Amino acid sequence: MSSADDQDDLKPTSTPGYKPGAAKTAAEYAQLDAEDESLARWKASLGITPGATGGDTSGPKVTVLTLELDSPTLPPGKKLVFDLADSARLADLKKNPVVIKEGVEYNVRITFKVNHSIISGVRYIQVVKRAGVRVEKMEQMLGSYGPSPDGKPYTKNFDPEESPSGLLARSGSYNVRSRVVDDDGEVYADWDWSFKLAKEW
Repeated sequence: MSSADDQDDLKPTSTPGYKPGAAKTAAEYAQLDAEDESLARWKASLGITPGATGGDTSGPKVTVLTLELDSPTLPPGKKLVFDLADSARLADLKKNPVVIKEGVEYNVRITFKVNHSIISGVRYIQVVKRAGVRVEKMEQMLGSYGPSPDGKPYTKNFDPEESPSGLLARSGSYNVRSRVVDDDGEVYADWDWSFKLAKEW
């Protein structure tokens, strides 16, 4: 598979006719329709209030902190958390696959921080390949968020999935490309990792 195919796999799906609006600061959003009470409550839920500042806008709008695979079948005390700031650990995950138990329900959890501005249309895309052939593509919307008033990160739990099972599924490893991208094509995180299936965690 070519690099162009890889990039096509990682493009978010688009809705025909939808065009993202012009980017606005948190202060600009706070001033819009200020007399509308229901809109003011919605904006407050995003941390947009009159007098709100967008903070330092020189860095990325979003910083992705961790990706976690969670399952009720994980042994007590075991966690599968990838710290995206740890480049050595991420490089290791490409060479040494994470072991996932076959045939169990699991879900992906992502933790991120909105640094400034309002985000909407931000998605997590995960493409799984085996022997260079795409076997799965998952695309999940993160939702709409503003900078957290208390500076704490947000956590998004995605819908549960079930890991493949069987002898064929257990033979070999799977290569994964994960990306967090918005409607404008701005990439906030992009990393490779791998996993293999086994009878036990």
